[in-house]
Amino acid sequence: GSSACSMMNSLLLALGLVFVIEGLLYALLPGQLKAMMKTMETMPDEALRTGGICAIGLGVFLVWIVRIFIVE
Repeated sequence: GSSACSMMNSLLLALGLVFVIEGLLYALLPGQLKAMMKTMETMPDEALRTGGICAIGLGVFLVWIVRIFIVE
């Protein structure tokens, strides 16, 4: 129904924004991204995992805030 269509639209919008932001980073800061990747290779897996989990939590929180307080 309408709810499933709205959710699919939101998912596609979010995915599109991820590609836009990632593309901007690669276009504007290629050297810094290469340096960051080299640094990440030396980091322990647990540190990268913790950072990923924190990013997931922040993303879920932001989506929740937008859905509760902005989108009605």
